[in-house]
Amino acid sequence: MKNSLVKNYVIGSVLGICIVFSACKKNKTTPDPEPQVSQNTKQTPTTNRVDLTNDSLFLYAKEVYFWNESLPTYDAFEPRQYSATGGTNLEKYEANLFNIVKASKSPDYLTNSTDPKYSYIFDKADKNPTASIPGIMLSVDLEGNGNDVGLRFGYFGPSNSDYDIFVTAVYPNSPAAKAGFKRGDEITSVNGVTYGTNFNGEIDKIQSAIEGATVTLAGKKGNVSFTKTLNKSVYKSSPIYKDTVFTASSKKIGYLAYARFSNKENSESALTTVFNNFAAKGVTDLIVDLRYNGGGYISTAQHLINLIAPTGTSGVMFTEHFNATMQNKKATILKNQPAVNDDGQAVGTYFDDDYTVSGNTTTFQKTGNLTGVKNVVFIVEQYTASASELVINSLKPHMTVKLVGETSYGKPVGFFPITLENKYDVYFSMFETKNSAGGGGYYTGMVPDVKGYEFASGDVMYDFGNPKDDCTAEAINILAPGIAVTSQAKVATTADRTKSTRLQALGGKSSGEFVGMIENRK
Repeated sequence: MKNSLVKNYVIGSVLGICIVFSACKKNKTTPDPEPQVSQNTKQTPTTNRVDLTNDSLFLYAKEVYFWNESLPTYDAFEPRQYSATGGTNLEKYEANLFNIVKASKSPDYLTNSTDPKYSYIFDKADKNPTASIPGIMLSVDLEGNGNDVGLRFGYFGPSNSDYDIFVTAVYPNSPAAKAGFKRGDEITSVNGVTYGTNFNGEIDKIQSAIEGATVTLAGKKGNVSFTKTLNKSVYKSSPIYKDTVFTASSKKIGYLAYARFSNKENSESALTTVFNNFAAKGVTDLIVDLRYNGGGYISTAQHLINLIAPTGTSGVMFTEHFNATMQNKKATILKNQPAVNDDGQAVGTYFDDDYTVSGNTTTFQKTGNLTGVKNVVFIVEQYTASASELVINSLKPHMTVKLVGETSYGKPVGFFPITLENKYDVYFSMFETKNSAGGGGYYTGMVPDVKGYEFASGDVMYDFGNPKDDCTAEAINILAPGIAVTSQAKVATTADRTKSTRLQALGGKSSGEFVGMIENRK
């Protein structure tokens, strides 16, 4: 099964996005035929569509891929060899893309994976919320569209032959949310079948069952057993899991659990409302919970940064660094990617845009009513990625930033789509982001200042926003050391939590969250 960090995202996340360049949006007509490069002796004329697309994947990578200078020649790579591999056309293109990434020997390539860490190709016919792909668990997309039962599972155990299933998140407004599921619910059977003794042999069956039209789940809420049947449906979901305000002596600590950096319509108003409420309640410090948040739109990350930043913060927020070919306007292959304006009129190509660092520098523009916060703690884990990490990195030079949890995913690179066959969007890793101090390059992830666990004392997994949650308790302790939250006793964060010390998310499986950082160029 494909690595869900990429495959599930491809199937269930970048859905109906429109990436625009120079006040343009992506053309809906077929791009010009891919160029033939005469110096490539093995690139002979052909009308074979699969050969042409495999050529294009390589030739675009040679000009727009961030690590393009590490790629071999066309003749040495022979991209058409992947036209003869088995499977669908998409699977052939995925094999080609993976081997391009492998040839680069870049951080995009992981020796223990069969997929790139960052780059991917997406068939636009699989967009949410209309797609129904057997065996694939769809999650909420970047427009807030859900097409599932609304549960994120986590798998915890000391080995593949001994693991438990827990609900780690419930998507707002989903069938599961309406049925009363909460983070921390333990799942003991799926459609009457008990799992937990053979992770590698069972995971696909579990995900296929959850993706089905109807699924019956038995489980436990603490010591109370339940059995509930959920019907898959299309729904609109908020990106806000939870927001609340903790009182610790004289401190008001605002808490936000944020699921994804969805588009402007889905995220910006929701985030602004939360932060204005924080201001009205006198919040002095912040906890931003980014567990399982794999990123999304850079423009939405920019909005969140401006909501958090103290009044008076100015200057560079972050910069984007494309490869030398693009910065020096030598990526001529982009002339084959037309752009149109909002009226559908052709206004040039992606080649016409500016890819220099100075032309891709974002500055602070403070927004919202929360003005005086100087301290923020981010809760992170192994699937906290991309736009989430961009927010953290951009704020580090301007306020006190601490991390609680486990090491994040490590994705300081972003992309925009290259369209092939008017059917596939290819997301090559294209640029690296850096903060105002030049900090970046966190390819192995961001290491937390304080270790935090999914399970608290007594092996209990609490819901988002509960001060007894281990990571939340540690974050509160950083901001208000030794002070109990009003109406709560001081939480003992060093108590035994056996499940948390076990292998987490066995096999590297996530539950379909988007992982990426999408550039909006307007």
